[in-house]
Amino acid sequence: MGRASPGCQSALVSMIPHSFLQDLLNRVDIVDVVGRYVQLKKGGANFMGLCPFHNEKSPSFTVSPTKQFYHCFGCGAHGTAIGFLMEHAGLTFPEAVNELAQSVGLTVPQEPSSMRGGGGGTGAGGGFAPAVSKAVTTALSDVMQTACDYYRKQLRSATNAIQYLKKRGLTGEIAARFGLGYAPDGWQNLETAFTNYRDDALVEAGLVIVSEKQDAQGQARRYDRFRDRVMFPIRNVKGQVIGFGGRVLDGGEPKYLNSPETPLFNKGSELYGLFEARLAIREQRYVLVVEGYMDVVALAQLGFQNAVATLGTACTPIHVQKLMRQTDTVIFSFDGDAAGRRAARRALDACLPHAADNRTIRFLFLPPEHDPDSYVREFGTEAFSEQVERAMPLSQFMLNEVLADKELDQPEGRARALFDAKPLLQALPANALRAQIMHMFADRLDVPFEEVAALCEVDARIAQAARRAPARKDRHLVTGIERKALRNLVMHPRIVVQLGEEAEQALIGLTRHGELFEEVTTHARALGESAEFQLLSDLLRNGANAATFEEIFREILDYDENVRDLLMKNPEDGSAVEERREQERLVSEELTAAILKMRYDACCERLDALSRQSRHTPEELAELMSLNQTRADMKRQLGL
Repeated sequence: MGRASPGCQSALVSMIPHSFLQDLLNRVDIVDVVGRYVQLKKGGANFMGLCPFHNEKSPSFTVSPTKQFYHCFGCGAHGTAIGFLMEHAGLTFPEAVNELAQSVGLTVPQEPSSMRGGGGGTGAGGGFAPAVSKAVTTALSDVMQTACDYYRKQLRSATNAIQYLKKRGLTGEIAARFGLGYAPDGWQNLETAFTNYRDDALVEAGLVIVSEKQDAQGQARRYDRFRDRVMFPIRNVKGQVIGFGGRVLDGGEPKYLNSPETPLFNKGSELYGLFEARLAIREQRYVLVVEGYMDVVALAQLGFQNAVATLGTACTPIHVQKLMRQTDTVIFSFDGDAAGRRAARRALDACLPHAADNRTIRFLFLPPEHDPDSYVREFGTEAFSEQVERAMPLSQFMLNEVLADKELDQPEGRARALFDAKPLLQALPANALRAQIMHMFADRLDVPFEEVAALCEVDARIAQAARRAPARKDRHLVTGIERKALRNLVMHPRIVVQLGEEAEQALIGLTRHGELFEEVTTHARALGESAEFQLLSDLLRNGANAATFEEIFREILDYDENVRDLLMKNPEDGSAVEERREQERLVSEELTAAILKMRYDACCERLDALSRQSRHTPEELAELMSLNQTRADMKRQLGL
């Protein structure tokens, strides 16, 4: 699943104090957090349910209230309440922390960063935006849910709305899944849903409009915003109703009417259907972005449950960022007419800053007479799937946009193409994709690559170097004694406090991947005696080395005894505490021996290098004698 870049995540890694994170996890109940999204049943000391991260028929998803940790025995998903909100709701680390803090009445403190590796970072943008008070958002959420329930109830007896939905091929099951409803014709129907129609919360939530006219009592008249429309609830990533889209039944205008901007709802950052589509997006490994609510619902009816839609506005960078948190592959579907092309171009502009080498962004253009719904109904699901597979890559669409209507056999045409390409190339990250696109431009314009880079004011050296950038997953291939030491540190981070400064520096300075050890030890020292795998894993998976640590996590959780320790044992049980201490003692001895072996190997390498020299300075001779003595001592300690 996609998420904010490691650079963004690690920029303010220590902005949230580790002590606050520990206190927060002590105050929240992971069973309550997970239980909002997953139906859990008590099973012994833990709770069980169907995993929300993959499809399964028998529950393999376990939540431990005593260890405040979840783990799926099927797909390996695991983490704390923070990690669950990130993985399931698509929140960034600070967003998840902020959400949990608000739920228990805490304010998130911040402190300057002193770390280099990664951790509790932030997404795009710095720090937290001022938040609306939880009391206000809770009250408005309750108002919106009440309205949603009312609209759904009204749909049951609205024959005209039911006929409209049936005509569009929707079943009652799919209407229920998306919570579709009906706003009756009339000016003040919501009076029957709320005890106080004049409550300002109805206005603030965008459900009621205040007129300039006055009633007989001299008060401003009020009336319902939505009248005689099929209602589409808009949910946030937590499943809360934050707005509505209303579709007119006849030929009236506007065809679609959205909720206004409110403390809950901002149409430039929300996506219709994202909450309902999350599991399908993970299963299909891509998200399909369409143009309207009805397209989303109709496609879900036809088997494409991974579709979402913008809310009557152009695709924004915030939309793209939200999508990339869910998946690395985004496919935009637009009508083939001029309006569809304009919408696609705006989506292209929004995508460029997020176009990473490990992401796929494509553009699907249907014939002008079709939308996705009508295309599937006429040609079938397989034909539409083929269209999705053949969707145009971002690079080709960008090239087409820049070169369209240009006379490339004329200097003026080529100059205009370079002029139009400049802001697009500058918006792309300096990666392999940008380099490849620049080579495409250079080939089509028949000009040198360096000339494209110079005229577009793009650093050619960065772009060319990026072409050979290693895949993220291959950047840290930790093996042998280093891998075992790293695995022990991650599983038992409390042993870090027992390490002397010399031993810790050996881990950082003598290993091939010192930055990984530095990241773990820095977090572990900040967490102190309370350091545990549960929180440490959430911190590490949000740093620059997340991909490497995910492999370490999987290895740790492959051992049944590790999973049993993480899920089953009560941390307050005396025998469990003693067993943990004994385990940490053994691991600490093993780590000390591993560090000694690393120092021994480094000593041997230095001795070997000095021995090959034909001449030595007095200092080097003294070093040789000292190293020989040190090697002998370490060899004796190692039993070699």
